[in-house]
Amino acid sequence: MIMNNELLATLDYIEQERGISREVLIEAIEKAILSASKKSIHPASELDVKIDRESGQIKAWAMLGVVDSTPTCDQILLSAARERYPNAKVGDVVKWEVTPKNFGRIAAQYAKNTIMNQLRKAEKEIVFEEFKERIGQIVSGIVRRFEAGSIIIDMQKAEGVLSPKDKIPGENYMQGDRINAILKKIDPAGSGPSLVLSRVSDDFIRRLFEREVSEIHDGIVQIKAIAREPGSRTKIAVCSSDSHVDPVGACVGMRGMRVKNITSELGGEKIDIIPFDEDVKVFASKALQPAVLKHISTDEATKTIDIKVAPDQLSLAIGKRGQNVRLTSKLLGWKININAETPVVEVTFEEKLGQTIASLSEILKIDAEVAKKLVSGGFLSVEGLKAVDASDISKIPELSEDDAKKVVKALKNLDSKKSE
Repeated sequence: MIMNNELLATLDYIEQERGISREVLIEAIEKAILSASKKSIHPASELDVKIDRESGQIKAWAMLGVVDSTPTCDQILLSAARERYPNAKVGDVVKWEVTPKNFGRIAAQYAKNTIMNQLRKAEKEIVFEEFKERIGQIVSGIVRRFEAGSIIIDMQKAEGVLSPKDKIPGENYMQGDRINAILKKIDPAGSGPSLVLSRVSDDFIRRLFEREVSEIHDGIVQIKAIAREPGSRTKIAVCSSDSHVDPVGACVGMRGMRVKNITSELGGEKIDIIPFDEDVKVFASKALQPAVLKHISTDEATKTIDIKVAPDQLSLAIGKRGQNVRLTSKLLGWKININAETPVVEVTFEEKLGQTIASLSEILKIDAEVAKKLVSGGFLSVEGLKAVDASDISKIPELSEDDAKKVVKALKNLDSKKSE
């Protein structure tokens, strides 16, 4: 059996041009042929396939035990064994060639498949070596095609994939568009593109600011925390190691150009830049702006913040669909509860007067008009009435004798009910 010359030439070419060892390829081909065509070679359990390194000849071998009676698939009769091994005896194990007919054609096909697999593997290893230092960094490429919702991106020396879950919601691309993304990881084992990209990662935001804001790149301004809902809004907390550098101003840039450039890259995603503070109460207050907070209390044990706001500030603090408080909670790493403060109701003099009259009328079971005359006379409570004599009650201006008697009687009724 001779492997065709074209295949031998291919092995030499691959070794020279791609740098894949010829010996590595041949060993892989031997294993592939053996694994794929075991049943067609021989029923023996222990088989071997070898390719002659010089001629390309392929042979298959089985290890068979020598017996003197009916042999199994892993055995051979002593008489048959001695045809090739004259000194063979019962109990020996002989290496017996079992190369089937047409084996060369079958082997050649598996050899080609193996070579292609080895090439893909080698190419992925080259890609890994080329890009391993760029994991976590922003890379750029051209949109080439679309596969099952994913975008395949030409990175010149490799292909990257941007899956649906790694795309910013609402973004659309066309073939030929240039696209920036963070290199999330390298997948050398998969059958598709090796470079896994993302535009929704928090690290993508971090790298964009590092690229756009020189103070961050130089380490003067630090990004302390990021909270993001891709395509909608991002909150980023920053601080400065130099008291002369305003961290928020550095990120915003002259006329807001720095943050505008980042927002444009993100398709209009809103970005809130917040000054970091070690005091979680101050930090929370700044992160929830423009809402004005009335009261903040914290529980270190449960990492919970309870906030009170004026009723008209509640929706502003919580944000549309809860986004403002949700992002702030993620930014701080604390659970946040926000409730409206119960407003203090201011009661006018007239309202207080009406309440006092109604109370006296209810307790004494007298007409409201009579209760009003009592209040006008300076008696604002039942206790006040009990503290004076009946004669003093009758002297109240505008209170008739009959009304005075009704009041005295009502007071007595109250006392009798209590004694009961």
